[in-house]
Amino acid sequence: MNKKKLKYRVTYLEMNRKPSFNWPKHLKHKLSILLAESFPAWYFLFFYKQVGKNYYWTDWLRKNEDEIDEFVNDKNVLLYTLIKDGWPVGFYMLDYRKKDICDLSFFGLVDEVIGIGLGKYLLQTAILTAWDSKKIKKLTVNTCSLDHKSAIYLYQKYGFSPVKYKDLEKTV
Repeated sequence: MNKKKLKYRVTYLEMNRKPSFNWPKHLKHKLSILLAESFPAWYFLFFYKQVGKNYYWTDWLRKNEDEIDEFVNDKNVLLYTLIKDGWPVGFYMLDYRKKDICDLSFFGLVDEVIGIGLGKYLLQTAILTAWDSKKIKKLTVNTCSLDHKSAIYLYQKYGFSPVKYKDLEKTV
């Protein structure tokens, strides 16, 4: 098997105050967003694999089960599932483990629903949920040049500003 090296850029973004936009309106789809509680590591990994398969999301696949369990079962890490027409189509995770900060640690949609407006809906909901769930002073997120081409644009459109860049390489 030939392995190749991929060079990519990680962009770290921050939002230092709650945005002024309102909660998004439901689109023409039947949608629900549910907070997962006491869920197994495989539920997180299901989304990680489905959402990240085209974007080289591999880091968490190399972690052992204890590391994953510790993260997903931390009371300050919340996983929300987007349900469309009765099936899970996306997720986001809010990580409040740092004082006064929430990190939008994971965010994405499965292939079958990309391009129908759910990304904007889910991102607005994730941002407002992060600010409303707990008292924070900053919301952070990072994305990279391997993620969906609209990711960085959407983050900036909804109020995030780049604060740092890091050029990296991974073998795939």
